[in-house]
Amino acid sequence: MEIRDLLAQTDKLPNVPEVVRQLIQQLNNPAADYGEIAEKVAKDQTLSLKILRLVNSAHFGLKRKVSSIDEAVVMLGMVRLKTMVIASGIAGSVKAVEGLDLKKFWAESFRVAALAKWFAERDTEVDPDIAFTAGLIHNIGRLLLHLAQPMRAQAIQTLIDESKCSRSDAEMERLGFTSPEAGQALLDMWNFPAELGIAVRQQKSPTAFEEPSELSAVINLACVVNAAIRNENDLETLQAAFPADVAALAGVSADTTDALEEALALESGLDGLID
Repeated sequence: MEIRDLLAQTDKLPNVPEVVRQLIQQLNNPAADYGEIAEKVAKDQTLSLKILRLVNSAHFGLKRKVSSIDEAVVMLGMVRLKTMVIASGIAGSVKAVEGLDLKKFWAESFRVAALAKWFAERDTEVDPDIAFTAGLIHNIGRLLLHLAQPMRAQAIQTLIDESKCSRSDAEMERLGFTSPEAGQALLDMWNFPAELGIAVRQQKSPTAFEEPSELSAVINLACVVNAAIRNENDLETLQAAFPADVAALAGVSADTTDALEEALALESGLDGLID
């Protein structure tokens, strides 16, 4: 099987709203007209309702009810709203997936996104906004596999469970490629910024590439912490497993490593976007 066989099944691909694709394409564009983007968001009723519901939730603690996207821009700022629109649009792109607990999948994706942003905000040269988006879509290739080839996806999971091999090894054996490689191909097809696709592809072992991506290293670290949270590991266990070479590539300092207890307690704050 080849990756193009997955991408050829257009009826099964995630249906990400056009306004979300535009936002992601403009992540690195300082001249982007976000007022125009906000206007387009306002015209997408489903997206608008979900965003306004979250903005008015107890999490944000606003003093008065926000009733329009324009008001949300004023109250939250365009950067914060942009993050919410991207998260909401991607999480809402798929309603059901055979063999995959979608709520758990997105909950972990949001947590990796929040952790990637946390690392980027501390002492790396990676843009926190881009880190969040990359973290959110880091597992998009696995979602694609479950959508397009649910039987193969289940066979891969069975192989992992029975042989205790890594997901990458199981995917290579059953597919001849990995889900991060499929993820990069999908993002390239959507014309997302190349750095996102490269980071998704390199995330499992960023230091193994000839031209390693700092963004991929940030995602890798976020996934390491996420795995520690999922497995209920304590701080000492996390610190012992924390990859020093990947941290160095990401530009993470010793101070950040010492602050990993904060990362273990981090919440995405966007759980309301998961239906």
